[in-house]
Amino acid sequence: MCKRIIIAVASALLLCQCGITLQEDCRAIVAREAEIAAEPRGDYYIGRRYYVPITRFWGYLRRPGQSWRESKLVMMDESEVRTPDRGMEPPAKNAIYGSDQNVEYIVRGRYTGKNAYDPSTNQILPMFRASSYEVRNREPGFLFKPSEEYSTAEVSLRPVIMPSPAVCESLTRPQP
Repeated sequence: MCKRIIIAVASALLLCQCGITLQEDCRAIVAREAEIAAEPRGDYYIGRRYYVPITRFWGYLRRPGQSWRESKLVMMDESEVRTPDRGMEPPAKNAIYGSDQNVEYIVRGRYTGKNAYDPSTNQILPMFRASSYEVRNREPGFLFKPSEEYSTAEVSLRPVIMPSPAVCESLTRPQP
């Protein structure tokens, strides 16, 4: 009972905070989770490029069928293959680094078992050595929730911004 009250209060507070309601976010997340659950399994990862200037991480990776909630922000080891947007970096006149922001890839490779430090965000992140990248979707939409706000000044997109499955279940369950 107490858990339901807490969920209801949290939901009410979140509903008042933005143009897109928590219920709308949850409907979209539930639909996305159903699509993800139907993905063919295999020895590959789904990667979403997430670019924030001056950071060194590449983006988020997850296994097919795994929620973005379970994804990991990673650093890329380019010893086998370079990232798709590797090139001149800002402020160079012909800069392309970060030009693939929010592009979704099929990424093959493996975690190296090592971690790397991103000094701009003060995070220690897992290293991933990719062997190939294939564009899966150039305009995949939201990463964690439709009302997310991308910022070029800070790391604003993290799995924790997703409402919990329990909150979404309570908001999307048909009412009697």
